Amino acid sequence: MLKLFDKVAARCSKNITRTYSTSFSLGIYFLERKLHEPIYGIYGFVRFADEIVDTFHQHDKERLLDTFRNDTYKAIEDGISLNPVLHSFQQVVNRYHIERELIDTFLRSMEMDLEKNRHNQLSYEDYILGSAEVVGLMCLRVFCNGNEALYQSLKKPAMRLGSAFQKVNFLRDLHTDFHELKRTYFPNVDVRNFCEKTKAAIEADIREDFRIALDGIKRLPRGARFGVYVAYVYYRALLERIESTTGEALLRQRLSVPNHQKFRLLIHSYFRYSFGLL
Repeated sequence: MLKLFDKVAARCSKNITRTYSTSFSLGIYFLERKLHEPIYGIYGFVRFADEIVDTFHQHDKERLLDTFRNDTYKAIEDGISLNPVLHSFQQVVNRYHIERELIDTFLRSMEMDLEKNRHNQLSYEDYILGSAEVVGLMCLRVFCNGNEALYQSLKKPAMRLGSAFQKVNFLRDLHTDFHELKRTYFPNVDVRNFCEKTKAAIEADIREDFRIALDGIKRLPRGARFGVYVAYVYYRALLERIESTTGEALLRQRLSVPNHQKFRLLIHSYFRYSFGLL
């Protein structure tokens, strides 16, 4: 039965999300139940594409990414794939009418990781657009579920939330990106001399992204609002830990939010949400 295969594919994407990201998994958990599978489907797709360019160093990553791209479009066209991640993703794309342009832009950003290890301002903005902002728009398509006016009104804050998440990731992963992957994402920044003035400017830029994003979170459909807010709160907490750490220390370690703090943040967020204090 096809429904059984659909279930297996959806469970695969769910397991990928839970394995790779506790923060996003908790955020998804607090979405309305009907939103779980489509958001897992999006995350599974983007995570596997990212794994190709970040992890498979002993393989021909360019060929693997090209195959993944072709298989993605074939799955969307056929409405089925024997790759459970792509099967789950094509269901989301076809059901919620996610534009091919968003998928193209995302995959182009993955290609950039194969071609570039340093960025100027233009390529930095292009990379964030493709790797993060359009992913936010894919999720927004699911949240709005055909309400085009709402989607258009929330596009900017959704993109800024994706941008904030990605920039926080860049700071969190500064050590790994520079020492292991030989990448520098921030434009015109010498990571080896990552001064506090430069770090503070990046953090201020992220705080502005978060400020604009929060306005959009407040206007999301009720079924999506709290789950997205939880992810927002966790990433804000991670940014605060980064702000209290020197640039030199970031180059030596990967920061995270401890589980006990996540639990306190969850309780605090729930009460703020319940009493309309977002």
